Amino acid sequence: MTFRTTVSSILFLILMAACHSRQSADLIVHHGLVYTMDSVFSKMEAFAVKDGKILAAGKDKDILDAYQAREVVDAGGKAIYPGLIDAHAHFAGYGQSLFAVNLFGSASMEEVVQRVQKFAASHPNLAWITGRGWDQNKFPGKAFPDNTRLNAVFANIPVMLERVDGHAAIANAKALELAGVKPGRQLTGGTVETKNGRLTGILIDNAQGLVWQQIPPLSSADFTERLLAAEKNCFAQGLTTVTDCGLSRREIEGIDSLQRAGKLHMRIYVMLSDTRENLEYYLPKGPYKTDRIYVKGVKAYADGALGSRGACLLQPYDDRPGWRGFLLNDPAHYDSLAREVAGTDFQLCTHAIGDSANRLILTVYNKYLSGKNDKRWRIEHAQVINERDFDLFGKASIIPSVQPTHATSDMYWAGERLGGPRLKGGYALKQLLAQNGWIPLGTDFPVEDISPFKTFLAAVFRVDARGWPAGGFQPENALSREEAIRGMTLWAARADCLEKEVGSLEAGKKADFIILDKDLMKIPQEEVLQTKVEATYSGGVKVHSL
Repeated sequence: MTFRTTVSSILFLILMAACHSRQSADLIVHHGLVYTMDSVFSKMEAFAVKDGKILAAGKDKDILDAYQAREVVDAGGKAIYPGLIDAHAHFAGYGQSLFAVNLFGSASMEEVVQRVQKFAASHPNLAWITGRGWDQNKFPGKAFPDNTRLNAVFANIPVMLERVDGHAAIANAKALELAGVKPGRQLTGGTVETKNGRLTGILIDNAQGLVWQQIPPLSSADFTERLLAAEKNCFAQGLTTVTDCGLSRREIEGIDSLQRAGKLHMRIYVMLSDTRENLEYYLPKGPYKTDRIYVKGVKAYADGALGSRGACLLQPYDDRPGWRGFLLNDPAHYDSLAREVAGTDFQLCTHAIGDSANRLILTVYNKYLSGKNDKRWRIEHAQVINERDFDLFGKASIIPSVQPTHATSDMYWAGERLGGPRLKGGYALKQLLAQNGWIPLGTDFPVEDISPFKTFLAAVFRVDARGWPAGGFQPENALSREEAIRGMTLWAARADCLEKEVGSLEAGKKADFIILDKDLMKIPQEEVLQTKVEATYSGGVKVHSL
């Protein structure tokens, strides 16, 4: 054997030994800028994945030397973040909205009617027409519209169109007739609007249920179609986990069935709608959990929305003297619900917009939580807080679950509703963050746009998609870039009691991550909404790519 042959053989044996000494993985991602989102905000270059979980993260050489995998991805220096988590959304409702009339951005009631006409022409066999997204604050005069035009154009088919926030709707005469709605109808937590003794079609908060209950439930096939459409859009935005704020048992079982069949891959944290049927079925059993669904929350509604003047305020609205909004239930209901949930492992999550509603819920929570705790009860939105009530969050470890784009959507008219001094306690992200040292961020889609990049823009720069206003809306409540990213990943996971599984790229956690074409930690404000998700991975499997 020649010297050259001997050296070649030795090198071959060394190479083979090195290969055999490397640990097996399913996926290696290298040459990236990996924001792990760990406790010290570490940045790595590479990581290895096996069985859907992170094996290790570190420098390129260390990971490539220690692991071998059948799939190896060179990230080309791109920014990699944990899969984004929406801490407050309506996943199933969003799916339904994709198959209804899109009314977002309508500039007048006439435009609303035209959009409904166009939709009806392309869907000629519908028994009901539904839509969502109109906002009277964008109409001339900013007053609630009436259904005169809808009645003229759609005399024989029922039409029900939700306001942008879901807390008001306009129904045509046919829909009101089928629901048996008459002028003068009174109900708790809702209003049936009339003018000169005639129904205008406007139904606020609980009054909407009079019509919605007349609409037949979706078929299994339609439900599946809508969820898959929602999932596709979420993955394209880099969302790998969403929090669905208020589902029925039927919807939960439908989602669970699709996930178990391998048809639906989105991770979903579920809040039960506050109904007797839901509570009597789920509370005695305890939280329900699989790899992709976690049913642990209970969602209640204290009041309505500021835009429809259903938010419950301590003092009258500045633009409607004598009117303070209303609660959606008797105050005793919230006390009873809190007492019931306190004896379980479920997490109570209550929608509260106005300062009066927030004070009531904070007071009730403090009563049953009795100081610092890890129950992680939440107030959803925490939108307008009286200056004397902020510390009630921290005293009982109550989580303010906020949606930054609500501030940049409402800022055009919120001052008219609240007045300057009261507005200072509104959309106060930084003040709320200070209460517990962490804060989860969401969008509330389909109330707001699904884009988490708009969430980041609104949280950090406090501007809308056009970059207005210069310097930001109430910039003293802007979050830092790191705080915003944490709010969309690890803190959102923590709010959903999932921080041991998702929210950061650390060993043992699920390999949910995204590769972006821009780095949110570095780019200027003007480029935030230009950011593209080049790839989304859920459990180490690619579920979206450009």
